[in-house]
Amino acid sequence: MNVRDKFSKGEQRVHVDHPQMSEQLSDYLLQSLPNNKQVIIACIGTDRSTGDSLGPLIGSMLQDRPFKTFHVYGTLEEPLHALNLKETIKAIHRTHPQPFILAIDACLGKNSSVGSVSIGQGTLNPGAALKKDLPPVGDMHISGMVNVGGFMEYVVLQNTRLHHVMNMAAKIAAGIRLAEKKRSYVYQPYSAATKKQQR
Repeated sequence: MNVRDKFSKGEQRVHVDHPQMSEQLSDYLLQSLPNNKQVIIACIGTDRSTGDSLGPLIGSMLQDRPFKTFHVYGTLEEPLHALNLKETIKAIHRTHPQPFILAIDACLGKNSSVGSVSIGQGTLNPGAALKKDLPPVGDMHISGMVNVGGFMEYVVLQNTRLHHVMNMAAKIAAGIRLAEKKRSYVYQPYSAATKKQQR
């Protein structure tokens, strides 16, 4: 769970109620993800807190069907959270040489921004909303603002409506699936042959 007081200029932002939310998310992913790398989707959060379950919900939704070019870490069954985050990120780097990591997490922020989903380049800081000291994660990130931050964050997270979180998770997962379907047609795994062609 990270915290957002404002969105950076480099981020794209769309509200969960926008009718084209999933399509816009998929378009930005297609423009931003490298075509010669397998992408690691790190869905951060825990199933023990309604507000912080966005990541694991997305991970479980994505694991229903296999991907060709994405690998998913973090589900309701095996969440990626504060207790195993550092170890899992190290394991990802051992298993996937030079991975491109798309980090997904819930966030808290201003009341006027609740329901917004931001996507952009760079890391996110999981645990920041709860003052946890965790390493930044991701080459790219998706943050879903599930509730208001700034006061009694633990209580806010526990009292976030599951319906809102599941609705946001479903639309983010749909956007990722749509992006992967389109991306699979242009995906070119990086290899010695690819390197030779680039010279």
